[in-house]
Amino acid sequence: MSAQNKRLWTPQSWRDLKVEQQPSYDDQQQLKDVCRTLGSLPPLVTAWEVDRLSAQLRRVAAGEAFLLQGGDCSESFSDCESGTILRKLKVLIQMSFVLISGARQRVVRIGRIAGQYAKPRSSAVETVDGVELPSFRGDIVNGSEFSCDARAPDPQRMLRAYERSAMTLNYLRALSEGGFADLHHPENWDLEFVRNTPGSRRYQELLERFTETVKVLDAVAPGSSVELSRVDFFTSHEALLLEYEAGLTRGDRVSGWYNLGTHFPWIGDRTRQLSGGHVEYCRGIRNPVGVKVGNSISGAELVELVGRLNPENIPARIVLIHRFGAEQISFRLPPLIAAVRDSGYSVIWVCDPMHGNTRSTSLGIKTRAFDDVVSEIFSAFRIHRESGSRLSGIHLELTGDDVTECTGGPGDLSEQDLERDYRSTVDPRLNYEQSMEIAFLLAERLRDQDGSRSDGVR
Repeated sequence: MSAQNKRLWTPQSWRDLKVEQQPSYDDQQQLKDVCRTLGSLPPLVTAWEVDRLSAQLRRVAAGEAFLLQGGDCSESFSDCESGTILRKLKVLIQMSFVLISGARQRVVRIGRIAGQYAKPRSSAVETVDGVELPSFRGDIVNGSEFSCDARAPDPQRMLRAYERSAMTLNYLRALSEGGFADLHHPENWDLEFVRNTPGSRRYQELLERFTETVKVLDAVAPGSSVELSRVDFFTSHEALLLEYEAGLTRGDRVSGWYNLGTHFPWIGDRTRQLSGGHVEYCRGIRNPVGVKVGNSISGAELVELVGRLNPENIPARIVLIHRFGAEQISFRLPPLIAAVRDSGYSVIWVCDPMHGNTRSTSLGIKTRAFDDVVSEIFSAFRIHRESGSRLSGIHLELTGDDVTECTGGPGDLSEQDLERDYRSTVDPRLNYEQSMEIAFLLAERLRDQDGSRSDGVR
């Protein structure tokens, strides 16, 4: 066991180490007051929910389920309204339904939602027309408007993030457990603006076939389809702003400590330093933890990182989310798989085909090419198969809105189309049609990987 793992862990022990990507607050007393308030507020999720996710991830690790994680690059406070939340849930349910029906496999649904308000930045400052201001770090820290007042980090924003996360979670729970996801009423999931698109028609044909199966099941075995009336839906966000994460950490040394601000926190590729505060914080919580794995990490470093976070080698505790880019994945991923396999550590491998494929157009607009996203996904399946490993999930930045942020896909969006409806303040997202096409392609790959299954359930 490393010296750092022998350290006494507390929800505040990260403060003794270097912590990357944190804002600089002018009013330290106000920061302390906000953190004290956060510590007194009710948790957003429960330890029982976190444990239920851990149980479902063990099925993913065993090859009995597939992890679908998706949502906004960065949530905004203004997106905390019913229509936006509903569309995000609809597209993830529709995608999971395609995977279930096509691949005959269970799906664990995790949204990048109800807390994804903080974003790491490559530079602490941004310069426009000779004016230098702090970079926009997400609504939980500061505002996106390029002005002194908006860009000043404000601790009170953590309380606003908490409130909006609570409202979002409340609505998600009501929808997922209150009949909205009932497979007897799939009309609940319709998105009006895509009803006549090719992807939507393909989805509707699949849904009609499945609906007939449900009717037969109800007729021959009344009550047997009760599980089809609800879904489990979990939340996730990057555990970036550690003042906020620590404020929502609950538990004790007997029952264990949980981050109860989300079900599934992850460590970003910019903050996974072995001796850093983010790894220190996450090693002590009982939540399953994701780790973004990029081009700069070596096999030895990755093995040490996994050991630091999971020294007892608890199955399904660590989810490695690799993000290399379509051009780099064939070189970068195989040695990492080999290193982790040889170490004996148990991990879940997930592909993030978005972040490594970000580029800028000639006009300086950030985008991602749909073909690059698909290429990285296909390469990931192939590499894991050839390495004797298994790709067990996908991590996507997507939206239920009809945006034009990524080029290509079923609508064959060009760079000129991006200006039509580009809404993201940080990174580009897949729109509905692009997301559904990914789901159909994934279903085909999973079917080829596992063969036809007859036990596919929700």
